[in-house]
Amino acid sequence: MNITLMVFVIAYLLGTLAIGVWAGTRIKTTTDFALAGRNLPFIMIVTTTFATWFGAETVMGVPAKFVQGGLGAIVEDPFGAGTCLILVGAFFAAKLYRMNLLTIGDFYRQRYGKGVEVFCSVAIILSYLGWVAAQITALGLVFNVLTGGAMSESTGMVIGTLAVLVYVMVGGFLAVAWTDFIQMIVLVVGLSVIAIFSADLAGGAGQVMNLVTQQDMLRFFPEPTFKDIAFFIAAGITMMLGSIPQQDVFQRVMSAKDARTAQSGAIIGGAAYILFAFVPMFIVTAAVVVMGDRAVQLVHNDYQKLLPAFIMGHMPLVMQILFFGALLSAIKSTSSATLLAPSTSFVENILGNLYPSMSDRQRLVAMRVSILVFSLSVLAYAIAMRGTSIYELVSSAYQVTLVAAFVPLLMGLYWSRATTQGAVLAILLGVGTWVLFFPGVTRLGDAFPGQLAGLLMAFVGMLVGSLAPQWIPDHHAHTRRLAPRYDQA
Repeated sequence: MNITLMVFVIAYLLGTLAIGVWAGTRIKTTTDFALAGRNLPFIMIVTTTFATWFGAETVMGVPAKFVQGGLGAIVEDPFGAGTCLILVGAFFAAKLYRMNLLTIGDFYRQRYGKGVEVFCSVAIILSYLGWVAAQITALGLVFNVLTGGAMSESTGMVIGTLAVLVYVMVGGFLAVAWTDFIQMIVLVVGLSVIAIFSADLAGGAGQVMNLVTQQDMLRFFPEPTFKDIAFFIAAGITMMLGSIPQQDVFQRVMSAKDARTAQSGAIIGGAAYILFAFVPMFIVTAAVVVMGDRAVQLVHNDYQKLLPAFIMGHMPLVMQILFFGALLSAIKSTSSATLLAPSTSFVENILGNLYPSMSDRQRLVAMRVSILVFSLSVLAYAIAMRGTSIYELVSSAYQVTLVAAFVPLLMGLYWSRATTQGAVLAILLGVGTWVLFFPGVTRLGDAFPGQLAGLLMAFVGMLVGSLAPQWIPDHHAHTRRLAPRYDQA
């Protein structure tokens, strides 16, 4: 165990806790807690949207997938994930910002009624299990590596979760936004310096690129067969579209000081994410050049430890400090918002329907309690799922929102004839088709991706349900005279 390195890591963790305590003194209402008072400047929107996806999988999962299968193996993340933010900025941010909502679930209530609101909110909340579990798993791995194995990964998960939980519970999204701003600076500087040092260890950037060329890692598109293309498209749209109706994305964009800032900040944050995701890919490829067969063995057997093993075994202390500072920044920036987002949705869109008379102060207390409960639940899930790869935990998280929540959001904003019945049928057909393609249900998933089938059937459900005679009362028909038209907002 390197005592000096541990001291720096502990000091860094205590610093983020101090920011959370400071932010907590400025929290007065649920809007302050959930959206930082809708007053964040452009630079903080860029850093916090950039931080949306830059987590454990970007630093450790994506690079290992790249080494194994090239660019085509990472179409889902970073390409799909980054494009999600660009699409949010281009087509969703301004419209949603002008509606002055607290959660993405509020949109479903205003457009389709409480039933659709509750179901979509439940789908959104469930989707966070795998995503947050991936970050907690990575925190456990970090503490295990830092202590030279003296601390088990499970114990590391507990300590890491507590470190994030405290400042999120106290400071809400204001704490998340400020720590994102600081952590993204640490991350960008740290990984950039390490990339330069890695290239030097590998004998120059040319040696790294030679390996990339020799292994055909720059190949992006699949074989031109129907099955390969279908699965390639499905992988790309899972996070690209399935992450659009997500509370953490919504919170980061809607916390901007105005609609233009929300729009441009998301677009630039998404583009920056795609570009900077190549930095850890470069570092891991350099590790393969330096470590040779041992790196290849780690990629196949325990890829999550390849980058930490490379840093700890081949770099001086200052690089180790920079790396673990950058890695903790990535993990904490993602896990903090993804602990806050489902808890906010639960209180506003589920608990709020059960107890509509709650005061703003009671809602604020309920949000903090739900963060604690959700954190402990995900911690238990992460420990139970120990051994599952970080990339798999993340990639499976957003299929449910893709098939259940995306079509009602898109059509509700851009098609004035979308009805409550159409949304209900879209959800039923989307989720039902997706479940039908599960491996344990049928073998249809072997020939065609279930999430793509579910998405297509959700569009069918929306069109048929909205254009057919209306057996379910249309919530929008009763409110459109009182509210702005969403398709013209």
